[in-house]
Amino acid sequence: MKENFLHFLWRFRRFDHSGLVSTTGEKIEIIHPGEHNGHAGPDFSNARLRIGNIQWAGNVEMHLRSSEWLRHKHQNDEAYRNVVLHVVMEEDQPILRTDGSRIPCLEMKKRIPAKLLGTYQKILHNEYWIPCQHQFHGVAEMTKNLWLDRLLVERLQRKTEAIKTVLLKNKMDWEETFYQFTARNFGLKINVEPFELLARSLPQSILARHKDNRLQVEALIFGQAGMLEKEQEDEYPNALKNEFSFLQKKYKLTPIGGAMWKFMRLHPGNFPTVRLAQFAKLTCGSSHLFSKILEVETQREIEDLFGVQLDGYWLTHYTFGKKSAKRNKSFGKQAIRLLTINTIVPFLFLYGNEIREEDYKDKALRLLEELKPEKNSIIKGWEALGMEAASAYRTQGLLQLKNEYCDGRRCLECAVGGAILK
Repeated sequence: MKENFLHFLWRFRRFDHSGLVSTTGEKIEIIHPGEHNGHAGPDFSNARLRIGNIQWAGNVEMHLRSSEWLRHKHQNDEAYRNVVLHVVMEEDQPILRTDGSRIPCLEMKKRIPAKLLGTYQKILHNEYWIPCQHQFHGVAEMTKNLWLDRLLVERLQRKTEAIKTVLLKNKMDWEETFYQFTARNFGLKINVEPFELLARSLPQSILARHKDNRLQVEALIFGQAGMLEKEQEDEYPNALKNEFSFLQKKYKLTPIGGAMWKFMRLHPGNFPTVRLAQFAKLTCGSSHLFSKILEVETQREIEDLFGVQLDGYWLTHYTFGKKSAKRNKSFGKQAIRLLTINTIVPFLFLYGNEIREEDYKDKALRLLEELKPEKNSIIKGWEALGMEAASAYRTQGLLQLKNEYCDGRRCLECAVGGAILK
C-alpha cells in the first residue's frame, strides 16, 4: 500500500467514518477534510475538525506508520507545527509536539471497506497494459470523456510551459521562438537537437534580411549546419560555400558540428539535407511565420503555408554530390499534422493565455478536432480496449492518460481510477 491511498480515502471520505475516535479515545468529527496539498508541507491544509470538545482549524498529515513522522524529520520542520491530526494506517509510536503534547492520531486500518481495498490491491499489483484493464469498460463514458477533455488541456499546458521557458529567454519574441520550435519539427525525432542548435545559433532576424535571396538563405542554413566544409564538385554547393564564407564573417557566425546530423536508418526523403532545404525554402517564403499562424483558421491553410516543394538541385539529389532519380520532395501532410499538434496548437493556446483572448485557445482546440487521429502503438492499445478516437483532440488526451497516469500508476489521481474505487 502507498501513502497516497490514505490521501484518496481522506479526500473523498471513502472510509468508515462512523464513531471516529483517536488512538487515545477522543471523539473526532470531520467538519471539512481540508485542501489536498501536492507540494511540500502537510498533506491537507485548512482542515476543520472537532476533537473531543475542541474545534480545530489546521493541517492534517498522513503516513502509513506514525513513526514515519520522525523518519521524515517533521519534528524539526516549522511547516508541521500546525498539524492538528495525524492520519495513519497504524500508530506504532506516539508523536509529540515540541511542547510535549501528543498529536491526535487516527488509525485507518480497520476503517477501509474490504471491497474497496481488494480492488485497490488488484489495480496496484498487476502487469496489464493499464492497471484497470479489467475494470475500465465498466466506467461511464461521460466520466471517461470529461476526464480526457481535462487531460488534453493538461497536455497542452505542459507543452506551453516548455515554450514559455524559451519565450522568456527570447525576451518575449514570439516570432523568434516560433521559428526555433518549427526548426525542431523539421528534425523529426532523430535530428531534433541539431535543428534546435541551428535555429538558436542562426537568428530568424538574420534570415529575414535575406528572404528575397534564396541562395543566401540556403547558404546561411547549410553553412551554419556545418554542411559546407567539404570540397564539392557540383556548382550549387560550391556557390553556397562561397556565399556563406562572406555571410559568416559579416554576422560572425560559428557553425554547429556537421557530425551531429544523423542519416542512418532514415528514408532518403527525411535526410537532414532535404529537411534543411525545405526549411530554407519555407523561411524564404515566410519570414514572419507566427503572425501568419495567428491568421489561419483551418488545417488546409496550414498545409498551404508549410507544404513547401523543392526544386532545382534538390529534385535530383538527397545529399550534396550524389545524383539520384528525379523526384518531388515536399514537406508532406503527415509532417505538417505533427507540426500542428506539437507546435502550432500549443503556441496558439499559450498566446491566447498570455493576451487573455479565448478565441486563440478555441482555434487551437478546433484544429485538433479537424485533424485525423494519430496512429501509434498507444492509440492501438486504447482501440483494443474499445476507445475509438475521432480526431487528434481525443488521441492527445489518450496519450496523456497512458503516459502520465497509467504508466505511473497514478490511479488515485485519475477520474477513471476514482470511479472504479468509489
